[in-house]
Amino acid sequence: MTKKAYAVGAAFLGPRFPGVLAAPKPSRHPILPHDGVAALFGSAAPQGRSALRVSLSILLFGAWVQICRGEEPPTATNAPAVVPAQAAPSGDRVAEFKRMSLDELMDQPVTSVSRAPEPFGQAPSAIQVITGEDIQRSGASSIPEALRLADNLEVAQINSHDWAISARGFDANLADKLLVLIDGRAVYTPLYGGVLWNVQDYLLEDIDRIEVISGPGGTQWGANAVNGVINITTKSAKDTQGLYLEAGGGNEMQDFTGFRFGSTLDSNVFFRVYGKYFDRGEEVFSDTGNKAYDAWNMGQGGFRLDAQPSTQNTLTWQGDYYSGGEDVKGLAGEGLAGGNILGRWSHTFSENSDLSLQLYYDRTYLAVPYPAYPAAPYFSGFPAGALSDNLDTYDLDFQDRFRLGERNQIIWGLGYRFTHEVDEDVSITRFAPPVLDQDLFSGFLQDQIKLHEKVFLTLGSKLEHNDYTRFEVEPSGRLQWNPTTTQMLWGAVSRAIRTPSRFDEDLEVLSGLGGVPPPYHLPTTYLVGNPEFNSEKCIAFELGYRAQFDSKVSGSISTFYNNYSDIRSISPTATSTYYPYPLPDVFANNLEGDTYGFELSANYQLFNNWRLHAGYDLLKEDIHVKSGEVDLDGGNNETADPQQQFSIGSSLDLARNLDLDTSLRWVDQFHMVQSPTDGPTLGTVPAYFELNAHLGWRVTKHVELSLTGQNLLHDRHVEYGFPNASQEAIVRSVYAKAVYRW
Repeated sequence: MTKKAYAVGAAFLGPRFPGVLAAPKPSRHPILPHDGVAALFGSAAPQGRSALRVSLSILLFGAWVQICRGEEPPTATNAPAVVPAQAAPSGDRVAEFKRMSLDELMDQPVTSVSRAPEPFGQAPSAIQVITGEDIQRSGASSIPEALRLADNLEVAQINSHDWAISARGFDANLADKLLVLIDGRAVYTPLYGGVLWNVQDYLLEDIDRIEVISGPGGTQWGANAVNGVINITTKSAKDTQGLYLEAGGGNEMQDFTGFRFGSTLDSNVFFRVYGKYFDRGEEVFSDTGNKAYDAWNMGQGGFRLDAQPSTQNTLTWQGDYYSGGEDVKGLAGEGLAGGNILGRWSHTFSENSDLSLQLYYDRTYLAVPYPAYPAAPYFSGFPAGALSDNLDTYDLDFQDRFRLGERNQIIWGLGYRFTHEVDEDVSITRFAPPVLDQDLFSGFLQDQIKLHEKVFLTLGSKLEHNDYTRFEVEPSGRLQWNPTTTQMLWGAVSRAIRTPSRFDEDLEVLSGLGGVPPPYHLPTTYLVGNPEFNSEKCIAFELGYRAQFDSKVSGSISTFYNNYSDIRSISPTATSTYYPYPLPDVFANNLEGDTYGFELSANYQLFNNWRLHAGYDLLKEDIHVKSGEVDLDGGNNETADPQQQFSIGSSLDLARNLDLDTSLRWVDQFHMVQSPTDGPTLGTVPAYFELNAHLGWRVTKHVELSLTGQNLLHDRHVEYGFPNASQEAIVRSVYAKAVYRW
């Protein structure tokens, strides 16, 4: 059993949570066993070796045929013409991005800032865009790895399958202040309000872009968009026509394979289907270098259909399904599965007026095994078992955009979400009630006011009603000045909230204690939620500047000051002569504080074939206990963030159709507690440098080969976790990949 904790939180999030039932200090709880209820799902899935061999054979055969035929890679003069009513293959789309200049990339549309298309260079927010080309050239093999390309994020790998990802702090324990969307579908879990990164996957070839906002997005996207928004958009089926095959393997990414086929059903109806499978190897323990036995695998498949029945109407219908498992030493594997289906209708009235209606259904299933705990004096013990979480989500979203007069651009919308969650009782950890239905109603209104030809003021607010805290409001004001067509200065004031999760209000971790003679009595629970838990609140002040200085240099700087109140804390129970242990620990809202800093990003087109990118972040945090209140961890549990981080990347087109991309990153040291219930003792995660490199070769217009190395500077290094025997280190990884397109 690994050291994952907060009982359920650990159970569903992985070893980033040192056990809720983990060895409490003797003065607090001398009886409970050390391990606690463990981490994240699993159940071994069938190995994909046969599928890999078949796919790899097809790829190599295709490459051999093309080479024998003497076909050359496409150039501007020999590339095939696009067939009418059929989109160019995605490989050609990459070439299109590569031909773009920096100022053309600044004009690429983004939608996350205002929920309406606007040029990236004129979006008044701390936003960065990861393009599909960026992902392919980086050699990333997962969405979390791709997110390392965003300078304004904190990305730390915990073990083989778990990640800690946040923006502007609070990347500790249950990170729950970052909202993530995939094609308009929110992927956070109401169990604890965060994201299960290991099950957020897609065929990376078909991701169009990832928009990353650091800073509040509650006015547009609602609760949990406190410190940032990640909006992942996949390509239209029109842009993924033809056959795509990939396969490869290495020491950590042991084997993987994927396919996609896209075609037309009619002149204006496009579809694609895809599938993928991978096996990832285990990481090692940081102190000994021994295997951590956390290897895992997952398969996923899906479809997408895009239709344009008229020039004004577009329809999208898409769905995905995944299933996999993670190894747990000494126990049965942990299981995970889920799927979703989404439909969207969009109607365009004019360039400045449109509406959309979206409906999706999402289901997730998690099954977490845990060991038996033998009985002891005054301790009942617990049998081996499993905790399962079944979540069904139904979501409806409507949005309307129109111009009012010459100066006002209005966007408004309504939303409804229904969730049905079943957490089956187990002897140690449970939720009360075990079955919970929740309704979330929302509406937002936003007005962009043209004060001057170069000055715009955007005012708006989101109003939500949830079953825990009832009505919540998230207003914002954003001022934008464009002194020239290539420069923008912006400022914003926003309010954002993080609503309670089941973890905050409904959790019960049993102690198993009892049997003492009266008048003594022992606590029956170890950690419990608080039905009076309030929403966490943030008031954010931002100021930023973005510019295209000339055809070769662009950059941005974003500064921020955030004031937080009612942040989650843990309070012990009062003791007495006949009640000697300060249990249960209870969640409360006893923390407050401030964070401030800045984010700097720059691009330099050194030559036509060589582009450089650099980023630097500074974060200062002061989260403390409210006057007259108490927190078991002294205000340290909610933050585990480096004060500084720096990255520099190089993207170079070599001769003979070779691409070489490298990325060097430095992450400052940071401190974190061992467990939310272990008190304020801090451990240090050391600073580190690491280097990733990707070499790609376009053998022909149909075949590509690549070699990727990750974390090349060290045999292993630590990115997260309290320094103890269960902390894991991330090892150097190298893998090869072959791609065939037709």
